Amino acid sequence: LRVWNDDAIQPGTGFSPHPHANMEIITYVREGAITHQDNLGNSGKTVAGDVQVMSAGAGIRHSEYNLEHTVTRIFQIWIIPDQRGGQPSWGSKPFPKQDRSGRFIPLASGMAGDEDALPIRAQARVLGATVSAGDTVEYRFSPRRLGYLVPASGKVTINGLALNAADGAAIRDESLIRITALEAAELVLVDVAA
Repeated sequence: LRVWNDDAIQPGTGFSPHPHANMEIITYVREGAITHQDNLGNSGKTVAGDVQVMSAGAGIRHSEYNLEHTVTRIFQIWIIPDQRGGQPSWGSKPFPKQDRSGRFIPLASGMAGDEDALPIRAQARVLGATVSAGDTVEYRFSPRRLGYLVPASGKVTINGLALNAADGAAIRDESLIRITALEAAELVLVDVAA
């Protein structure tokens, strides 16, 4: 896990065309929508609750704009790929919040068994969950794995530690995390190799 940006993008603004290489870039749209274009001919709009993945590979040029009339808020997560180079790619997928109610589901993953997730080129996964106030959700880590958890909204405790929206918890040497929602919460979790 290299970067976790928390961006607020004003209407009619964004990131003009720029290059990337050798990075898996996962965009989790929290509010509004982001419109993507790249030099491979890909274009698309990803709306709140949905996810886009750009595997930069040997090199890609892209832009990301908020073409909406309200502020767009995103988490942009960068994960180092397992191998350098390769053909760049882009994809976007809806992940309805009701499908992840009370449980973590893989949103982007390079791990075996996560076929419904957007593919990334790393032994890592980005997961999402929604938790109602008073409810608890758990996640089990395999040995030699690290995690990073951020509530996109709401207040929670993670193994007893309180977190507000946009706070981050780095997770190490834990086989199980238990997250209890103090108020309705939307969670994003990254699981990566140590």
